[in-house]
Amino acid sequence: MPNRVPPNAGSPGDLERAGAWLAGHGLVDVAPTPLLATRLSVRRRARLGASVVLAAFIVAVALVYAAGLVETSRRWSLPALTALVVGFVAAQASLDRWVRRVDRRAGASLPRRVAYPVRLGWRTVLGVPRAVFAAATFAGATALAIGALALDDHTARYAAVVLLVGLGGLAVGTVVQLRHIVTHPAVAEDEVSLTADVIMRVEDARVGAAPTAVWSVWSLPVVSVFGTTLGWWNAAWLAFIVLSVIALALIEARTARSAAVARHVLSAP
Repeated sequence: MPNRVPPNAGSPGDLERAGAWLAGHGLVDVAPTPLLATRLSVRRRARLGASVVLAAFIVAVALVYAAGLVETSRRWSLPALTALVVGFVAAQASLDRWVRRVDRRAGASLPRRVAYPVRLGWRTVLGVPRAVFAAATFAGATALAIGALALDDHTARYAAVVLLVGLGGLAVGTVVQLRHIVTHPAVAEDEVSLTADVIMRVEDARVGAAPTAVWSVWSLPVVSVFGTTLGWWNAAWLAFIVLSVIALALIEARTARSAAVARHVLSAP
């Protein structure tokens, strides 16, 4: 990749991290460039920001849930929870737009741009196994929450409603993020930078579809259900978590690495 300096070029430390990133993906003979350093830097910061947003969302949901346990506060707790979900989705979309904006500025500095030999869709950047797993995770958590609505316990039913609203927000945020990943154009000027672009896109999709957020939100109100309703629901919840962890480990072990996906895309006729 030519050593051309884009706007907002990264620091020397960013260049060193970009070199380590290239080596970790089998591109040991490629020199890091300010273009790559800038793109990796904004992604690293956006992921940190996304972690902070998710943590704040979980804390806020926990506070709203705790307040809603008091009967007199339950009337405003669900509207407040809905507002939190909207804010969470908006914050996630804002981080995504920031990454794409930096990508556009970096791409504007290139004298020429190349495109993918084939159209990239969700099957390419995420893969069918991960997509199915993500959908199954949301579906399983939603089914368990709906099942809790049938329990003869007001606290358990309220916890289920909180879970359903939170899961809905997470699902919308995931779809919005994946849509950005598969629709924005490539930022590359040669085969090497195009390979790096595909790798970043695949990694963005895999991080966005990870079940961590679902597990985190799921763990909040479940404590009260453990304390009030023992039986099939708790057993099903534990089985859901264990099976999800096993399935994720198997997918990680059997799925092609992002660099292999990039090579496959660029070798397409």
